[in-house]
Amino acid sequence: MKIGVPIEIKNNENRVGMTPSGVFELTKRNHTVFVQKDAGFGSGFFNEDYVKAGAIILDTIEDVYAAAEMIVKVKEPIEKEYALIKSHHTVFTYFHFASSEALTDAMIESKAVCIAYETVEDADGSLPLLIPMSEVAGRMSIQQGAKYLEKPIKGRGILLGGIPGVPPAHVLVLGGGIVGIQAAKMAAGLGANVTIMDVNMKQLRHIANIMPENVHTEFSSEYNIRRHLPQTDLIIGGVLLKGAKAPKLITRDMLKEMRPGTVIVDVAVDQGGCFETTRPTTHEEPTYIIDDVVHYSVANMPGAVPYTSTVGLTNVTLPYVIKLANEGWEKACENNASLAKGLNVVHGKIVYKEIAEAFDLEFEMA
Repeated sequence: MKIGVPIEIKNNENRVGMTPSGVFELTKRNHTVFVQKDAGFGSGFFNEDYVKAGAIILDTIEDVYAAAEMIVKVKEPIEKEYALIKSHHTVFTYFHFASSEALTDAMIESKAVCIAYETVEDADGSLPLLIPMSEVAGRMSIQQGAKYLEKPIKGRGILLGGIPGVPPAHVLVLGGGIVGIQAAKMAAGLGANVTIMDVNMKQLRHIANIMPENVHTEFSSEYNIRRHLPQTDLIIGGVLLKGAKAPKLITRDMLKEMRPGTVIVDVAVDQGGCFETTRPTTHEEPTYIIDDVVHYSVANMPGAVPYTSTVGLTNVTLPYVIKLANEGWEKACENNASLAKGLNVVHGKIVYKEIAEAFDLEFEMA
């Protein structure tokens, strides 16, 4: 198969869809890999590394799409790429369709096969291709939250862990999945007082058993969330509904219950965000302020640490890329139930129920 790895052109996205190691694994299986010139540069991988691994370097993104049968990316295609995607393409990347009707419409029109990392699902319900980026984003949410609590950046002016004689910050984590656990772990390690909320009591019991004493668990409800807001300094939104829009757990009116300079970090921004006032931001302009509350909602947070993120992601995506290359998308999905759940749009038809529901479009079984 001919596989293309283009440069990610989303704002400040420095990750790459394949490392030289991945290229080597594919080329030794007699597949051809086309890598756009300097695609790996932001992650610390150079053109000569890819050439040594057996890749063919192409100058432009247009060249890569034209040469390839399968496109392996990190982030969803943006508007400049829509016209490059054709009906013969299989596109394997993060799509997060439920947060963008324009992207959904464009991929329907392209008639390509769109397989989304974020909905590949194992038998136990886990999302193996989302986990490493959720781990990165969860940990980064605390790094960023701590930074934006500083007064020069309009935060409350509070040190997350406090000092002797001065109490630490209060951190509220919404969602007890991978993002929430990693965020709580980081915040607790810095000495903050942490409350993590979820509606899954089994998960809350698990969290209570593995976390240090400065992490507390609580059942998530609007009443309980509101009760915490007046004394919370940093709120992390890490709620995920597989393939669907995130629920709005913090509404606009709740901002007035927070103290000026409170920071809210919405890790669920790719799925539409779990705060009503969320809008996607970039690493160039990561924050905005509404009602004196600092909002951080960078849509590609792991892109700020591209080496860690690229290696972590490609560790888990490569086995699926190899399956797709060896067998073609139809046979690979037929033989692998986890990969089959990654099918979102196939030849102009939505085959993932939650996406169809998000935009009131027709759903068809894959």
